[in-house]
Amino acid sequence: MSDSTLTLYVVDDDEALRRSLLLLLFTQDLAVRGFESGEAFLQALDAQQVGCVILDLRMGGMSGLAVLEQLRMRHSPLVVVFLSGHGTIPMALEAVRLGAFDWVVKPDTQQLLDKLPLALAEAHARAEALTRWRELTPREREVARQVGLGQSNKEIARRLVPACSPRSVETHRASLFAKLGLANDNELGRWLTRHAWLS
Repeated sequence: MSDSTLTLYVVDDDEALRRSLLLLLFTQDLAVRGFESGEAFLQALDAQQVGCVILDLRMGGMSGLAVLEQLRMRHSPLVVVFLSGHGTIPMALEAVRLGAFDWVVKPDTQQLLDKLPLALAEAHARAEALTRWRELTPREREVARQVGLGQSNKEIARRLVPACSPRSVETHRASLFAKLGLANDNELGRWLTRHAWLS
């Protein structure tokens, strides 16, 4: 997947800064879209769209943290980079707790350009994870979640609806490991933790 297949969103109610960022990012050969508010962004967003969003912390209407919370509730795979001239350490910690990838001081565009490659790399990783997850059957996803919780084949067989045999669970387990490219339960647990946004 190339960077051109990812969408980069800029959400900022400062029109001059938003236009400046869009122009700067467009010259980096990235597909970019701008929004003047969190509400407008969320209304236009496809919840399963993979990419990055540069999100202003303080805006009229919804705050950046409120937008991030909505993205989390929608299980969005978007990588969020906060942009703020008024950020505080508690705000930064709350943003990270909610799943933000990074934080850039406004209007330091060079800092943004320096951090963007890592954010795009994470977006690529999430796109790959989403593709693999979608290759699993609904039953395999159920088994994966239970394996990630440390459940044994017998326990999983009892918990599934409809119930099945431990041997069937073992078959599902082997199949999902192959599709996800993972070797064991520990790797699956770490993979699910990293991609907790998967629904």
